[in-house]
Amino acid sequence: MADDWRNGGFGLYVHWPFCEAKCPYCDFNSHVSKNIDQKQWLDAYLVELRRSASETPNRVLNTIFFGGGTPSLMDPETVAAVIDTARALWHPANDMEITLEANPSSVEAGRFAAYREAGVNRISMGVQALNDDDLRRLGRIHSVAEARAAYDIARRCFERVSFDLIYARQHQTLDAWRAELTEALSMAVDHLSLYQLTIEDGTAFGDRYAVGKLRGLPLDDSAADMYLATQEICEAHGLPAYEVSNHARPGAESQHNLIYWHYGDYVGIGPGAHGRITQNGQKYATETYLNPQRWLDAASCGSGEKERAALSREDQASEYLMMGLRVTGGLDIDRYMGISGHPLPQDPLGHLQDIGMVQMLDGRLMATTDGRAVLNAVIRELLG
Repeated sequence: MADDWRNGGFGLYVHWPFCEAKCPYCDFNSHVSKNIDQKQWLDAYLVELRRSASETPNRVLNTIFFGGGTPSLMDPETVAAVIDTARALWHPANDMEITLEANPSSVEAGRFAAYREAGVNRISMGVQALNDDDLRRLGRIHSVAEARAAYDIARRCFERVSFDLIYARQHQTLDAWRAELTEALSMAVDHLSLYQLTIEDGTAFGDRYAVGKLRGLPLDDSAADMYLATQEICEAHGLPAYEVSNHARPGAESQHNLIYWHYGDYVGIGPGAHGRITQNGQKYATETYLNPQRWLDAASCGSGEKERAALSREDQASEYLMMGLRVTGGLDIDRYMGISGHPLPQDPLGHLQDIGMVQMLDGRLMATTDGRAVLNAVIRELLG
């Protein structure tokens, strides 16, 4: 158990909480602010990095991921200082992946070149739709033309570029999604993240939906058809699914996200960031203060961490099951038993095998294509 995290690797997540505008579907910890003291934020990040490194000494750092919010609003000098400090505090892997999320509206050629010089080697861009009307409905402040131009800039600066799209949008048909996805695949370098629109409580869309004002959402069967079409079309174009919502050419998978799904350890810094770290054989779940100013004040005084919970073996086994079944390669059965101290539950497992939702292959349990389409239900059955 002491070294189980090594099966998934070790990463760093840095949360930048600011955006130019709040999208109506977004339930991430993002805020609009006109005045941001980047020097003060950098100083707080560095305090958190040093504290976290003191708790996880002598580790090889496999990945850094700048998420948000809109990290492409960070000064390149801020990004560079975080990367340089992380490299000095841990042992950087020779092939360390460093990803920065970007929105098309905040992209300039010079800024991307500066991020590249800072050490970023992968960009994940929030395009979300290749249709101007739908971009407006989603509250995005860029056009399709701006998204394409930003994407071209990213491709000139970086070898690895991914972008996100949302489907099952208002008034979207299956044929329209097929055409849009085919267009996206003609642009894609090696990775696409394709998410079904979900209506979350506490968002503007959630409020509208609650009072019957969010019309034109596809029925469940239509959304399921879009999901299945997504799998078929991406596979035919050489970007098969390696996780429920992520598609890549072999070898181009997001190494940072694989740390989550392979249940490794990761440090989370910034407002609302979560982490999983192992100390003396015990795995802990960490969480930071959600409010940006609250986190900034706390981090500046030595720690932005709000709480830390020791995870029981059963907790860890459940998390490994939930994460591992998201990837097409599934989870290692022996590793599950090593974490939990007991085998997988046989009755629900046998039932799910009988109805074609999961399969066992070479010592691994994996969801089938049909099972990934209803993965939450599969996981609920296995967790009892």
